[in-house]
Amino acid sequence: MSRTISSRTPASPTPVSPATPTRRAALLSALALPLTACTGGPADRATSTSTASDSTASDSGTSAGQVTVTDPWVKAAETGMTAAFGTVVNGTGRDLTLVSASTPASSEVQLHETTSDGSGGMSMKEKEGGFEIPAGGQHVLEPGGDHIMLMALTRPLLPGDEVEVTLQFDDGTSAPFTATVKDFTGAQEHYAPGEGHASPTGDDTHSEASR
Repeated sequence: MSRTISSRTPASPTPVSPATPTRRAALLSALALPLTACTGGPADRATSTSTASDSTASDSGTSAGQVTVTDPWVKAAETGMTAAFGTVVNGTGRDLTLVSASTPASSEVQLHETTSDGSGGMSMKEKEGGFEIPAGGQHVLEPGGDHIMLMALTRPLLPGDEVEVTLQFDDGTSAPFTATVKDFTGAQEHYAPGEGHASPTGDDTHSEASR
């Protein structure tokens, strides 16, 4: 009996092609995304810092553009005259001139300057044209210098009292502030009213010590 033996050629294994460079890059990117989202990269931190700076600038802008008075106070007096002092700060972007002031504590208020009276003393008189305060600048009101004169008090001003004062500027704006009444002895100027300005008692000069 004859047998037929058939031979089979073994099947070749299917080759596995390596991942292409494009596919590897896509896989790496997909794995990196969750890590970046959790930790936040430099770009994210830079954006946060910029936002905080913008917020700070905005907050600062809310306090700009105003006129304020720092350390305001009024010299104690029971009758007659007294004066208000402090530093007027021009926080606006424009030059201003302080032209007048008002307060319920006095029926007449003037802006005064102090100058030499020619005999070794100092005299105070009304400041013509007011006090000029440049944009971003300030003007000091102090004993022995420029000040706001309360010419005729409507009530006694005792230490610890508070006085409401409103400043008026040449552009029509105003700035109210509250001053504390304090005891003060010094700056012995004399009041020298200009032509057409009479003192509350009719005298030509008044010692500041009587205020």
